[in-house]
Amino acid sequence: MSSLSAVPRAAPAPDRPKVQYPASHGTLVGVFGLMAVGLAFTAYSIWNDVREAGPATHSPLAYLLLAVALVIALGFEFVNGFHDTANAVATVIYTHSLKPNHAVVWSGFFNFLGVLFSTGAVAFGVVSLLPVELILQVGSDAGFAMVFALLIAAIIWNLGTWWLGLPASSSHTLIGSIIGVGVANAMVHGRSGTSGIDWEQAASIGKALLISPLVGFFAAGALLLLMKLVIRSKQLYQEPKSEAPPPRWVRALLIFTCTGVSFAHGSNDGQKGMGLIMLILIGTVPTAYALNRAVPDSQVPHFEQVAQDASRIVDAKAAGRAATGDPRPAVTGFIRDSRIEDATYPALSVLIRDVSDQVKGYGTLSRIPPEQVRNTRNDMYLVSEALRKLPKAQNSGLSADDTKALAAYKGELDHSTKFIPTWVKIVVALALGLGTMIGWKRIVVTVGERIGKTHLTYGQGAAAELVAMATIAAADRFGLPVSTTHVLSSGVAGTMAANGSGVQMETIRNILLAWVLTLPCAILLSGSLYVVFSRLF
Repeated sequence: MSSLSAVPRAAPAPDRPKVQYPASHGTLVGVFGLMAVGLAFTAYSIWNDVREAGPATHSPLAYLLLAVALVIALGFEFVNGFHDTANAVATVIYTHSLKPNHAVVWSGFFNFLGVLFSTGAVAFGVVSLLPVELILQVGSDAGFAMVFALLIAAIIWNLGTWWLGLPASSSHTLIGSIIGVGVANAMVHGRSGTSGIDWEQAASIGKALLISPLVGFFAAGALLLLMKLVIRSKQLYQEPKSEAPPPRWVRALLIFTCTGVSFAHGSNDGQKGMGLIMLILIGTVPTAYALNRAVPDSQVPHFEQVAQDASRIVDAKAAGRAATGDPRPAVTGFIRDSRIEDATYPALSVLIRDVSDQVKGYGTLSRIPPEQVRNTRNDMYLVSEALRKLPKAQNSGLSADDTKALAAYKGELDHSTKFIPTWVKIVVALALGLGTMIGWKRIVVTVGERIGKTHLTYGQGAAAELVAMATIAAADRFGLPVSTTHVLSSGVAGTMAANGSGVQMETIRNILLAWVLTLPCAILLSGSLYVVFSRLF
């Protein structure tokens, strides 16, 4: 088996684009200046949000840990930018549609916009993989150990594969890191490692990560063949003959696809960092970020109505049984094991009433006292996660109308707890965009030169990127994380196969080997780091 370090190098084509542009002093000053502005903007936004949330006591250590955790989280997005987004610019660079420096700035800008206009569904879909007990105690020692372990493990693996020029997946890496933390946490507490993760959610995300490269390969190949039948232009299917740009309409198509992939990548991949940043903020400064204080007072009556509807359904399922003691362990156990016990419905009924009484008593989320905010948020999160799993649980006994009513209440809870402030989107977008502009060269060369045996044609570049853009956008719509790297690189391979150009099997084997190793290596790295950090903290 070939070594990962032995990524094959194709003989340089005469029209190979120049990618080794040295960074000027002005560029470096600009990049570091924007980084400093982004960090300063982050500090100001947190200070302003905490001030507006009202008086609360936060220790200097909490703010220090917050600062370190945020820098690491933004570092992950920065690495994600130059690791994954390089795929979006490879086709326009190797078809001479844009000069490399122009391409990465263009792509970085649309990554920025993609993050700003993202929905947040992917962010909280990834977060829901984490063990529920760690999410509820994210501000504890174990919570910080979790955040540091999974982010540092993801950064280490991403940097390693980037250094080797291998298009590995940041999404794949992060999912593996989360699984590693969950397994290690369960084993540290004497439970089976399989009990530390929401495997149903992991399976859903795993299917998206597994199927999307296959979609990229076959759909891109099929699209290229369809283009050859419909668009009878020889230029579209020929290799670039010089460094001159392609015909105007071809160039416009390629720039459009680069733009779409960049925007879709920002919209999907940027959310992963946002979800983790929100966990960090909730754990350290819950008074400002545990609850969505922007929910208007006019929304409270609707919240109360859907809460009453949900309460009636759950009370009926409780069959007159009353919960004894603290209801939270029973609900937490159901979320962890997906098994309905005798205490599940009675405990859930108590939590629904408690949450409703708190919101009704204070009149609005913004008036809940600082010392109560974390508890209210945790109760809302527990109820929401229980309602997510309840319809799929065996013997739930829920009708279609019951499921619809519970989903409406869950939506209100999520609106109150799963939100992303605009400033978080801005700083994540900035980190992702700057990363795109810095470290793109290694991955671009692999995608542009080392996948196919011949130079990338205009049609191949357009087909691969159109499929990647559509696949990532569809995944974003359903709240599923997919890998830009895997979809686009497999799309390029698919077009090479469909065109009869052939692929460099050694490169494909190394990419597949990185794909296979990513999950176990990320699990091992993050699990080991979690054990170490949990001892340190």
